[in-house]
Amino acid sequence: MIKPNVILNEYTIEWERQFEYEKNRIMAAIGNQIDGIEHIGSTSIRGLMAKPIIDIMVGVRSLERTSAFVKPLSEVDYEYVPKPEVTERKFFRKGLWGNGTCHLHICVIHSTEWIEKTVFRDYLRKHPESVEEYALLKCKLAIKYKYDRPAYTQQKEPFIKNIIKHARIEFQR
Repeated sequence: MIKPNVILNEYTIEWERQFEYEKNRIMAAIGNQIDGIEHIGSTSIRGLMAKPIIDIMVGVRSLERTSAFVKPLSEVDYEYVPKPEVTERKFFRKGLWGNGTCHLHICVIHSTEWIEKTVFRDYLRKHPESVEEYALLKCKLAIKYKYDRPAYTQQKEPFIKNIIKHARIEFQR
């Protein structure tokens, strides 16, 4: 199996437009069955370099509902990707493997998964000095792990966990 490369792009306002477009399509497909939808990940932070993949998080009351989403989401080009090792969320991808344009994460609204993803984003939006630090880390790791996206992602974890810890204190969540 070929691992996708790590290629970071400069921030573009187009990512916000892409999120809104995808949000509207997702809402048209399953909106009456969900409890929240958020733009998460690096593309949701103004000024932050990112892999050009829009990360979208949908909140539901129970993950058991997700099986009912497979067909309607496939009609708006999202493919369900089973990941049995991941129990706290379900994953859908738009685009070819390794070249996806959107990742859709479905989790229980207000769960740890939901809170951590949103507080990480909100903290970075509020703290430009942390955005700069994260950007520098991402650039270094993208060079070191250009051909190993899983290692690139794994090496970011300590920074992300530290930001989440500070964010949960600051936002009291």
